[in-house]
Amino acid sequence: MATIIPISPVTESTSLPQNVEAEAAMLGAMMIDNRLADDLIDKLEPEHFFEPLHGRIFGAIKTARAADMLATPVTLRPMFESDAGMKEVGGPAYLAQLTGSGAGLIGARQFAQQIYDLAMLRTLVTVGRGLVERAMDTSEEVNPRAQIEAAEEELFKVAADGGTESAVKTFAQATTMAVKMAQRALNSGGHLSGITTGLDSVNSKIGGMHNSDLMILAGRPGMGKTSLATNIAFNAAQRYMRDRADGMEHSASMGAKVAFFSLEMSADQLATRILAEQARISSEALRMGKISRQEFNQLAAAAADLENLPLFIDDTAGLTIGGLHTRMRRLQRRHNNEIGLVIIDYLQLLTGSAKASSDGRVQEISEISRGLKTLAKDMNVPVMALSQLSRQVESREDKRPQLSDLRESGSIEQDADIVMFVFREDYYVAAKEPKRPTEGDNAKIFEDHAQWATDMERVFGLAELIVAKQRHGATGKVMLKFEPSVTRFSDLVGEGY
Repeated sequence: MATIIPISPVTESTSLPQNVEAEAAMLGAMMIDNRLADDLIDKLEPEHFFEPLHGRIFGAIKTARAADMLATPVTLRPMFESDAGMKEVGGPAYLAQLTGSGAGLIGARQFAQQIYDLAMLRTLVTVGRGLVERAMDTSEEVNPRAQIEAAEEELFKVAADGGTESAVKTFAQATTMAVKMAQRALNSGGHLSGITTGLDSVNSKIGGMHNSDLMILAGRPGMGKTSLATNIAFNAAQRYMRDRADGMEHSASMGAKVAFFSLEMSADQLATRILAEQARISSEALRMGKISRQEFNQLAAAAADLENLPLFIDDTAGLTIGGLHTRMRRLQRRHNNEIGLVIIDYLQLLTGSAKASSDGRVQEISEISRGLKTLAKDMNVPVMALSQLSRQVESREDKRPQLSDLRESGSIEQDADIVMFVFREDYYVAAKEPKRPTEGDNAKIFEDHAQWATDMERVFGLAELIVAKQRHGATGKVMLKFEPSVTRFSDLVGEGY
């Protein structure tokens, strides 16, 4: 039986969880039987090995098998002729020494699991030491909440690492999920397979909001992005509450518990807007106290009806993309993983990592959009992020937005599954009102204002929702009714779900 030469010198680091002998036995088994190598190479990465040389050997085996080459001591030898670590243990002959014992052939898979588990424990030690060091360092600005969120993010990365194997699904599993989605659409009346938006015309166009999809809802200021997002959030939450009251299972509901991350408005401002919309009271009049006693009673009745609405608002300003992930995971744990829709208002108010920020705003936005798509996939929920558009929209004759107008980064379009634009022509027509005629003005002034009034009557209260990208369906647009006084969107031909 071959003797494995101790590689790592005895230092403080050897007190970390590790099993160099298991690493050596597994590598030997992989070189003896490449079928084992094919089974194990996707379960580990070189950094999971405590001994760096073993990590490099594993990486070489992985590279060889990816190129459909045999991975044996003979074929791997040229890769280690100049390896300093290999020279310390006698040179490439160490590869043959690893295969001298067949013990690893029996327990290779168990060794692989132990190597991974020990790597996780070492990472936990590193995270813990880093947390202690940061907590002890008061030389910089003290921000314990930020440190807690950073630690949670690091722990989540440890937990999420190595999930490749569990992410693989058989075709039978995939088809079962597809059939369930089709059945859901059939049961809803044939047009809704995801979470409802509360707008029939929008549901018919996109099929509802689907798990793991990143949806971008964009528009210029004043178009009603936030209003539409709050309408959708309310509709989904109300439908969930109604379905549950009817005895429907959580998984069967067309609604959802909603997490709304409002980086622009405070929670009370958002709640005021939703209450005003449901009570059919002008939100502006409500803010200024210009409401009647009857309207106040309507408001109180709406508040009583909605006190159990499963809509959760986080209005933390200056949230990082990592902090968003942390808060969302925390919220899911608190609500038994039943949050079914996430809305962020709005994307450009999120911040990326320090490194991405230093690389420029475009790189930062790219990191944020990728992070939002990752959030949608990790949580298996639809994520809707509001986005600003660049000012170049205003310089065109036709003000309808295009994908190229997405502000600051093309990665938003790339990462999104659905991109929708809100466009209200009446906003621009109203801004072009000519001089109002008065007695004594010439006929041209009267004609110009009459023509403007005709144009305004044609477009007032109409909004276009332009579906500019849809990964799983057709693009196009739907027309919606918009009531500016109560910031409410609805279907043109009747309301409903």
